[in-house]
Amino acid sequence: MDLTVGPNQFFWKAEDWASFYDNLAKAPVNRVVLGELVCSKRLPFFQDRIPAAIETLLAAGKEVAVTSLALITLKRERKLSAELVEAGIEVEVNDLTMLAYLPEKTPFSVGPLVNVYNEGTLGWLAARGATQVCLPPELPLDQVRSLARAGADMRVRIEVWGHGRLPLAISGRCYHARLHGRTKDNCQFACEDDPDGLEVSTLEGQKFLAMNGVQTLSDTFACVDHQVELLRDAGVSALRLSPQTGDFAAVCALYRGRLDGRVSRGGVAAALLEAYPGIRLSDGFLTGATGAEWSGARSGAKVEA
Repeated sequence: MDLTVGPNQFFWKAEDWASFYDNLAKAPVNRVVLGELVCSKRLPFFQDRIPAAIETLLAAGKEVAVTSLALITLKRERKLSAELVEAGIEVEVNDLTMLAYLPEKTPFSVGPLVNVYNEGTLGWLAARGATQVCLPPELPLDQVRSLARAGADMRVRIEVWGHGRLPLAISGRCYHARLHGRTKDNCQFACEDDPDGLEVSTLEGQKFLAMNGVQTLSDTFACVDHQVELLRDAGVSALRLSPQTGDFAAVCALYRGRLDGRVSRGGVAAALLEAYPGIRLSDGFLTGATGAEWSGARSGAKVEA
């Protein structure tokens, strides 16, 4: 099973962004998707660094793709989308509007923000040129298994969200701007202050969600440590790891070790909880009753020797 690093969902300083991909070139991952997914206003801050990052990753032997925006609405965003195709790098589609700019039969990949819930949708995308699909993170294991089986018949690789805050929704409104009493057009990039998203609690003080500009995320960090064997048996080709602050190359190494059998079941979760005190893990969409459930809690978070 391969490892894909998805596009950074957050707004980081340009130097931190560039340093992240320099370090990622040395990480044990097979594929990297980069670019701006959430808000086109962020792109000018690091756009000029993307070609160098792509060159560094390709030189390190990584497969590289560039992401489309999750919500393409403005004229300048349509222009940016057309320019992605001209770059000559595989495009990951996260808004079906992007298909208008891809010539017929051009190979592309599909990100988790496109609702691929059934074999009919998967087949339509495959006929259009899709070669790899990262499924929406809310799908249960049985549905993942069915789509992986169908993908094998269509020669489409199926990827599953493996790590990181789960993308739940994209809005036309900016939550960060509203929080600071600003308009979306005059947001002053408030989201930069929360490089892993801003935690949102209920009125009772219970952790609930996280916000990231116009995006809503889970409070919990997905972690498929306990489902690796189930996903492999289901025919899943790759796990997606979503960037976060800290030593992300070490996070990648943990999952690589788990896939290769050098890290035992439960070992990834234990290491993550030690490295990132206070975070909550979840895997409930795959095997639980609710998405926020964590199977490690049911098993007492026991780490196998």
